[in-house]
Amino acid sequence: MDLKCPICHNPLELVGTHAHCDSCDNDIEVQANCPECHQPLEVLKACGAVDFFCQHGHGLISKKRVEFTPL
Repeated sequence: MDLKCPICHNPLELVGTHAHCDSCDNDIEVQANCPECHQPLEVLKACGAVDFFCQHGHGLISKKRVEFTPL
């Protein structure tokens, strides 16, 4: 993920389904998109784990492959 904070432009750290900026202590909502079809992914949460599922035929998507965009 190569997202930058819109306030201070420092890199954001992904925390679950949002991003956090340590520099300005700001939380940013992000949308998870499929790397294949670029459509929003369904976020599945269970037992502390977060998984991503593409409803457009690409199945489960690894967190490392998900494209995150700020909302």
